[in-house]
Amino acid sequence: MTTTTLTDLTVERGLRLVAGLFVVLSVLLGVYVSPWFFAFTAFVGLNLFQSAFTNWCPMMTILRTLGLRG
Repeated sequence: MTTTTLTDLTVERGLRLVAGLFVVLSVLLGVYVSPWFFAFTAFVGLNLFQSAFTNWCPMMTILRTLGLRG
């Protein structure tokens, strides 16, 4: 098994990392701070849903700009 560092991330793996982080963080904030944070969880889910049909995600553009390889 190989270890992946942040410099080895591709755009696709970076997207999964960011989406997972956003979902976990927004659920925790929704439980412990305010239920309104669940709206952000829904936003992330809807964005992933639309990207399956359009093959475009704003976060992928950001990750490419940050230098992650395609």
